[in-house]
Amino acid sequence: MQEIEQYLTKHRERNENELFELLRMASVSTDSQYTDEVAKAGNWVADQFQSLGFTTEIIQTKGHPIVYAETPAVAGAPIVLVYGHYDVQPPDPLDEWISPPFEPVVRDGNVVARGATDDKGQMLTHIKSAQAWMDTAGSLPIQIKYVIEGEEECGSSNLEPFLEEYRDRLACDIAVISDTSQFAKNQPAITYGLKGIVYFEVFLEGPKQDLHSGTFGGSVYNPLNALTQMLGALVDDQGRIQIPGFYDDVVELEQRERDQFAALPFNEQQFKDKVGVDTVHGESGYTTLERRWARPTLDINGIWGGYQGEGAKTVLPGKSGAKFSCRLVPNQDPEKVGAAIEKMLQDLVPDGIRMKIKHHHGAPGVVVDLDSPYMAAAASAIEQGFGVAPVFIREGGSIPVVTVLRDLLGVDTLLLGWGLDDDNTHGPNEKFSLEDFYRGTKASASLWQEISKIKRAVE
Repeated sequence: MQEIEQYLTKHRERNENELFELLRMASVSTDSQYTDEVAKAGNWVADQFQSLGFTTEIIQTKGHPIVYAETPAVAGAPIVLVYGHYDVQPPDPLDEWISPPFEPVVRDGNVVARGATDDKGQMLTHIKSAQAWMDTAGSLPIQIKYVIEGEEECGSSNLEPFLEEYRDRLACDIAVISDTSQFAKNQPAITYGLKGIVYFEVFLEGPKQDLHSGTFGGSVYNPLNALTQMLGALVDDQGRIQIPGFYDDVVELEQRERDQFAALPFNEQQFKDKVGVDTVHGESGYTTLERRWARPTLDINGIWGGYQGEGAKTVLPGKSGAKFSCRLVPNQDPEKVGAAIEKMLQDLVPDGIRMKIKHHHGAPGVVVDLDSPYMAAAASAIEQGFGVAPVFIREGGSIPVVTVLRDLLGVDTLLLGWGLDDDNTHGPNEKFSLEDFYRGTKASASLWQEISKIKRAVE
């Protein structure tokens, strides 16, 4: 590994310049005016693999291409699948960027550009680490299969059909994704748990049109009143969700997990200052980190009805609506929870109100065994790359591809984030630490070595 580290140090500036090349490509997948730029970025990624002699394909989909590459097989060694994406979010609002979003600028040790941390910079570490192995040792100690897609930021609608079609070719022992964050600056982390989700939209109708609230108030049911009453009944003042059977399948945190969370350098006052609140709130009996990472939640995401303009208008609205979601923990079934939610709302609808429910999407949560040999390999590699041992955390968000990889390929995923939670992901002035780009590449190179020491469960 010493030779590889010396190589990465020597070629650090070159790797950064190549990252800047990729960041200049406005690969916004959700907007058709950027289609050519998305294709350009995909071709650039494919060229990286081809230059290393890897078997490489640009696979056309109904949307943007998927770049697939694989290194030569290594007898007896585990096979790793690396997932990443080369597409990015729209740069809007443009007037809030200090510098143009697709003209990378180095500021305070960070490269500032759209896609810097999500996910071009993080994804590229796993290509540059392979290049270091090829240029120093002539080969990798394991086989790596890369799936780099161009539609993550617009729903990945063509990814699952691709994984289904190629499932035999994609057979592997473990997956690796770097599209998350460290716990804090200079404190790398391995994310071993993700929440799932169910997302609903509810529409209520009462009178055939908006009415004068003085003339008609008290004689017909106000759909906005009904909506707030119904949604308010879903969660009590202790943060407990009142949907029947909601907690039936929730697996309680193990004591060692609670101890690990409690030992993290988390400052609750700094957290409150960061998000701009005077007090924390959530399910009684759990800490802030436990609620964020490992307890199910229900939140109203948007609500509408009645007059929204300036000043007053005494109106009794004819319609109302809301969007709300539940973040689920591993072992909760999104379909079972969704059915219970619909049943409770149906029971809560008052006479005189008509309701329609739209179920947008759902995905289960995931938790990876902390005692997995791959987890130990990742921890060792990260310590070699960053000079400090990682902490083990969960994440309140959902990454659906992790579930898909488990369901279709039967593998767990190592979520190794090199970013920081203040990288402005999806927002103006997105950034990525160049030091972490270097350290993440070094950790990635070490990971291939550490995984090669694991005996394959199946040959």
